[in-house]
This record gives sequence, structure tokens and C-alpha cells, in this order.
Amino acid sequence: MSTSVRADEKPIAAKVLVIGHRGASALRPEHTLASYGQAIADGADYVEPDLVMTKDGVPVARHENEISGTTDVAGHPEFASRKTTKTIDGHRVTGWFTEDFTLAELKTLRARERLPEYRSTQYDGDFQVPSFDEIIDFVATEAATRGRVIGIIPEIKHSTYFQKLDLPMEDRVLAIIAAHHYTQRAPVEIQSFEIANLRYLRGKLGKSHPNVRLLQLIDDAHEQPYDVTAAGGKLSYGDMTTPAGLREIATYADAIGPNIRAIIPLQADGRLGAPTPLVHDAHAAGLELHPYTFRPENHFQAKNFWQGSDPKTFNEAGSIAEIRTYLGAGIDAFFTDDPAIGRKAVDGR
Repeated sequence: MSTSVRADEKPIAAKVLVIGHRGASALRPEHTLASYGQAIADGADYVEPDLVMTKDGVPVARHENEISGTTDVAGHPEFASRKTTKTIDGHRVTGWFTEDFTLAELKTLRARERLPEYRSTQYDGDFQVPSFDEIIDFVATEAATRGRVIGIIPEIKHSTYFQKLDLPMEDRVLAIIAAHHYTQRAPVEIQSFEIANLRYLRGKLGKSHPNVRLLQLIDDAHEQPYDVTAAGGKLSYGDMTTPAGLREIATYADAIGPNIRAIIPLQADGRLGAPTPLVHDAHAAGLELHPYTFRPENHFQAKNFWQGSDPKTFNEAGSIAEIRTYLGAGIDAFFTDDPAIGRKAVDGR
């Protein structure tokens, strides 16, 4: 149930943080107040809203701006004519898009489970799409009720795309953070797979917002940040995770968020291989590691940890063992779809 890791790698963070990935998305429809509430109840240190823009310039929580997979929009005949095909970050996508709806219109929709083949649909139709403002108010209320600080780790999605639509998110997100007393002091970490917007945010934040940190998300090595692609650049995520690339990231970000398999990859048989140098090299550059995403179902776990042969099996023990293997590799925080399992993995070591 384990693999060998470098014994000399330790976190550089004072405390390893459990991040509720889209809330507690294994248990409730993702990016709903119910999902964030479950994550907080289950001990998450941070909750994560992915942010996209509405037609009237309001950041709302959806993993993608195309919403047919996570809402009941397809069942609303009044919106049938808004189904369309767009090019998002170089990919053709057909469906319904948040930027074609006002916030009031989105509020008439209800969330549904994104992974019905693995997860319960019993809560489909129960919850609205929340705005970033509403999420901050909700987290602030939960923090006050529970007597503990809960961080917020928003991701700015498709930054270049929304800028070209004249719906830039960066200043809007900073203004919302500044407008709430809670986020003036509670920990906030803004994430992006792009680079230029994080550099812009670093310039805007300066040294006067010590509670706000920046996380550079990292995709597969052969992929590029879309702002680099749009500008005709050559830089890949693989280039960014070399020692020199990591030192460059450290000039504007506080942490990197790679896929967990960039830290300990899978072998051809689906079992864990040997750790890569990424944790060591990132720590050497002064960057924390906040990888994504641990999930409780067999399908998403390394074969070392499976219980039985059914990919759908909810496998808490396997997820705990997998998380602990990565904790042994020195990660500083991690995203999990089931924060209760993440909490057990950290607290029970």
C-alpha cells in the first residue's frame, strides 16, 4: 500500500493544508454552498471556488463556463436558443456558456452532479449557482459559527478568453476580496493555469495584502499556458517545472499546483512509480507544492490502493493510504474531493 519516497523531503509549509476541491465534490454537487458547507464541516482548511464570468460581469462558481454538465440548463426551454459552439482556449466546445447569461438568469438554474457514473445524483436540482460574493459571505458565517478561520482558494478560469470578451476577472476578483471584511484578513490564495494574470495580480497586490497568496497551476508537461499559446510563445509547463522555470515562477507566485502524478507518476500497470524531483526542486526555489486531486473512488486512485476491481467503489482506506504516500514525498497542501478523508490522512499520521 505504499511506495518509496525521498526520505529527506519535508514540507516547507508550517502546516499541511487540506483543500476542499470544489467543496466536498465527492459528496455534493460541486461548486454549491452545500458542497462548500460539507467541506467545512468535514475539516477543510480551504475551500475552492473556480470562477467564471456572467454576461453582467459577476464572477460565479463553475468549473467551466460551459454549464450543461453541472446544471439543468438543457431542461430550460426558455434558454434552448442559447446553445452554441465556441472556441475556448483553442478547443471547440458546444453547450451553454455563463457569459451568455445574467446572474439573475443563472439563478433560475439548479446544479447537478458532474460525475453521475461514479457519484450520487440525489441532490440534483437542489442548489443554485453561487456568486463569489455569496461564497465569501457563506465562508465568513461558517468561520464565525465554528470559531476557526477557513481559507478561500479561488481559481480564475480562462483569463485570456474572458479578457477578449471584455469581461476581465482579475480586478473584479480583487475588488470583491477587498470589499469583504472577512477576506481582508482571512487567507486567500488565487490560482490560475495562465501566467500573465498572476504576474498582473502580483503587481497589484504588492506587499500590502499579506493574506493573499498566488498559486501557479501546472498542467501536463507538453501543454502550454493559454496566454503563452495566444501570444505565440514557446514556453511549456514542462519548461516551467525545470529548476530554472521554478525559480522564475517564484518571482511572482508562492506555490505551484501540479497534478499529483507529476510528483509520483503512475507506471504502465497503474501502480505508483518513483517520485520525480519536482517537490525537491520547487522547495529549493522557495515554492510550496499544492497538488490536485485526490478522489475517493477506485477509478481515480493508483492501483496500489484499490479495494476490489470495481472502479466505482468508494475506497476511503485507499485514498488515505494514497494521500499519505504523497505526504511522505513532502507536499505542503493538497486538493481532495472528500476533505473528511484528507483530514484523516493528515491528522492520523
